[in-house]
Amino acid sequence: MAFSVSVTLPFDIIEPPEEFGAIEAVREVGLALEEAGFTTGTVTDHPAPGSRWLDGGGHYAQDPFVMLSLLAGATTKLRLQTSIIVLPYRNPFITARAISSLDVYSKGRVSLGVGAGYLKAEYKALGVDFDNRNALMDEYIRAMKLAWTGEDFTFEGTGYTALGNRIRPTPVQKPHPPILIGGNSRLAIRRAVELGDSWAPFFAPQAVLSMARTASIAEEEDIDAAIAYMRAHCEKVGREVPPSLYFAGTGAISPGYSAQEFIDRIGGLRAKGASAVGVNISAGTRVQWCDLARDFGANVLSKLD
Repeated sequence: MAFSVSVTLPFDIIEPPEEFGAIEAVREVGLALEEAGFTTGTVTDHPAPGSRWLDGGGHYAQDPFVMLSLLAGATTKLRLQTSIIVLPYRNPFITARAISSLDVYSKGRVSLGVGAGYLKAEYKALGVDFDNRNALMDEYIRAMKLAWTGEDFTFEGTGYTALGNRIRPTPVQKPHPPILIGGNSRLAIRRAVELGDSWAPFFAPQAVLSMARTASIAEEEDIDAAIAYMRAHCEKVGREVPPSLYFAGTGAISPGYSAQEFIDRIGGLRAKGASAVGVNISAGTRVQWCDLARDFGANVLSKLD
């Protein structure tokens, strides 16, 4: 499997609106990423965030499936990834239908990053039980996998029941698009082993991780201990091939960034078994954002073996 470098898409930046809030921006960003050699574009998920969180440093987010659909139409090879969608926010069959449609029309370019989320106010606004979110996560993954078979399915869920339903066409990727389990906790690691194709921890400042109610993975010993735990759980449950490793949030590309620092950082993560990493680009305008993407492609991506 080829090594992958993803980038967080800039469409959550809503001011000034003319920079990233236009179809032209989607087209220009998508083409810049393909030209630069990025593998994947990723989107986040906050349909109705609380104002206190927003005013305290949070961010808005566009609808993930709308943005990835627009990006699919503007590109030909860029993979389309949710990183992450908060799975309990939506009925699992609604999500399964959206992912299947996107995978078909993009010719198999979808990767599904999922997480349990942490915003109580958003859960409350959407009418979903915050305290039950981890149980819903596991349930919804199983429900989606069943729906993606394309056969009639029966499933008894939390507040919903399928009694002989069917979703077609099925995803192009078989048995389904790769499922990346987000989160740094041991629970997330166990979920990745038992239900996922990849484990996707993320690096972030401790203040952000505390707000997200997840464990810190920042130092080498943290990474090594987490990977050891994942492998031990694989052995415990009888999984022969561990989930692949996708490390998100590995750095911000901004004017004056050090290409060598990124090359060294990515090389270190690859040495630990990572098959993918995620970065973001810090820029105030569309032109600057696309220029930084192309510069990173020329000075970092082209140097990766």
